[in-house]
Amino acid sequence: MRKAPAILTLLAAMLAAVGAASVKTAAADPTVSAKRAQAQDVLSQIREIDSQLSHAVEAYNLANVRLEQIDAELRANARHLGIARRSLKGAQAQLSRRLVSLYVNGSRTSGLEVLLGAESLDHLLSRLDAVDRVTEQDARVLREVKTFKAEVQTRKLKLRRARTAQAQEVAERAAQQSSIESQLREREQMLASVKEEIAQLEAAEARRQERLQAQARARVAALALEPESQETIAPVAEQPLAAPVEASAPVPDSRYGGVVGIAMQYLGVPYRWGGADPTGFDCSGFIMYVYAKVGVSLPHNAAMQYGLGTAVSKEQLQPGDLVFFDGLGHNGMYIGGGQFIHAPHSGDVVKISSLSDSWYAATWVGARRL
Repeated sequence: MRKAPAILTLLAAMLAAVGAASVKTAAADPTVSAKRAQAQDVLSQIREIDSQLSHAVEAYNLANVRLEQIDAELRANARHLGIARRSLKGAQAQLSRRLVSLYVNGSRTSGLEVLLGAESLDHLLSRLDAVDRVTEQDARVLREVKTFKAEVQTRKLKLRRARTAQAQEVAERAAQQSSIESQLREREQMLASVKEEIAQLEAAEARRQERLQAQARARVAALALEPESQETIAPVAEQPLAAPVEASAPVPDSRYGGVVGIAMQYLGVPYRWGGADPTGFDCSGFIMYVYAKVGVSLPHNAAMQYGLGTAVSKEQLQPGDLVFFDGLGHNGMYIGGGQFIHAPHSGDVVKISSLSDSWYAATWVGARRL
C-alpha cells in the first residue's frame, strides 16, 4: 500500500530535533543514531526522486498535448488532401474535354501532337502551354490542374511528416511512462524503509492540514462577505487585493480570485500522475481542471501554463494566481496568506502548503496572473 509522505519536511525537522535532544541516548545506543542517519538519507533521496518524477510527469503531459495537436493536424491534412484530390480530378476531366474539343474542332494536328508526344501529366501541361489555340479559359484550367496537383503533393508530404512526428511522440510518451513507473517503484521501496517514522508523524501532519484548511476557508468566506460597494478587497493578514485608482500597479488585478473556493473543494483528492479529474490530479492537471470550471482553458503542462498570463512577483500575489517551482516541474494556486493549494507528488493528496516552506522557497520560479 502506498503511504502518503506529506510529512517529509516535518519528518526531517523532527529527526533533526530528535538528534539535538538525544545526543546522550544516541551515544549510548549507536543503532539509534544509525537509524536516524539512514532515515535522513532516505528522505533526501525521496525528495530528489519526487523532483525528477514531477519533471517526468510534466514531460509526459507535454507529449500528450503535442500528440493531440499532431492528431488534429493529421485530420485537417487528410481532409484537405481529399478536397485537393477531388479538385484535381475535376480539373483534369475539364482538361480532357478541352483536348477532345481541340481535336474535333479543327486543331487535330496540334491536339494529336500534344497527346501523343506527352510523356507525363507535367509534360502534357507544358506542351499545352505552347499550343496556339489555347484560350484564356484553357489557361485557367491549366493553372488549376497545376495548382491542385501541387497541393496534393504538398498535403501528402505533410501527412507523412505528421505521421512520423506522431510515432515519435508516442514512443517518447511510452518511454516517459516507463521512467515514471520505475521511479514510483523505487520511491515506494525507499518509503518502506522509514515506514515506522512516517506513521508516527502522519497524525501530526493531519492536524496541521486541518489548521491550514480552516484558515484558508475562513479567508475565502471573508472574501465572499465583503460588501459589493467596497473597491478594495482585503484578505485576512494580507495587503489589499486591488487598488484600481492607482495607475502604478504593474499588472492587472486578478479576475479569478473566486476560483480558490472551487479549488478548496478538492482538498484530499489523491495525486495521480497524468490525472486531471476528481479521481486524481497531478499538479498541472489540477490547475487545468479547476480553471476550466470558470471557463478558462489551460494546457495540461506546467511549463505551458507558465507561458500564459502576466508575470507577478511574490509581493504582488493575489488569490487565484499560479505559482511555479522546481524549474517548472511543479505548480499550484495561490490562496492568500502566503499559502497555496496544489497536488504535490505521488502518494500525497491535494493540500495546502506555505510559500515559506524551505523546499518551495528554495525552488521558487515565479508566478503568473491569468
